[in-house]
Amino acid sequence: MILTLAPDAKLRGMLFWLMGDLNGAESWAPALLVLAAALAATYPAARDLNVLLRGEALAQALGVRVAPLRRLIYVVASVATALAVTTAGAIGFVGLVVPHALRLMLGNDQRVLLPACALAGGTLLLLADTAARSLFAPQQLPVGVITAIVGVPAFMLLLLHNPEKR
Repeated sequence: MILTLAPDAKLRGMLFWLMGDLNGAESWAPALLVLAAALAATYPAARDLNVLLRGEALAQALGVRVAPLRRLIYVVASVATALAVTTAGAIGFVGLVVPHALRLMLGNDQRVLLPACALAGGTLLLLADTAARSLFAPQQLPVGVITAIVGVPAFMLLLLHNPEKR
């Protein structure tokens, strides 16, 4: 409804935001601060997350307080996601493809994966934004289109990847 009632001058910006666009971000400082806070909040829990990968019962037996850990991860992930979407719109597949691809390359150690996902996700987004601005220059594509073009086949490959068949 908002799209149909919006003035024509605002419609293009709204569509770009819906598909993901880094062009409208006024200030990156809040997003960087929240990212640093999210990493600072979750990194000390990396050992407990590694144990939780083995199962909830085993983690509890080894002294991990599972319920507070899950709450922490849910809250941090929700706040980080909310800030990312309000800053740049709904850019798909970065959060789906990057962690799974890195897990295949680096293993399951959360002490390595947490910072690696932040860096690799940002790098993928930077490359996608560069492609979105330059592929059809002077026209610009929404960055979410590029991440979808890359992300759909990559996600399909990750879904079809079966380490048991090797």
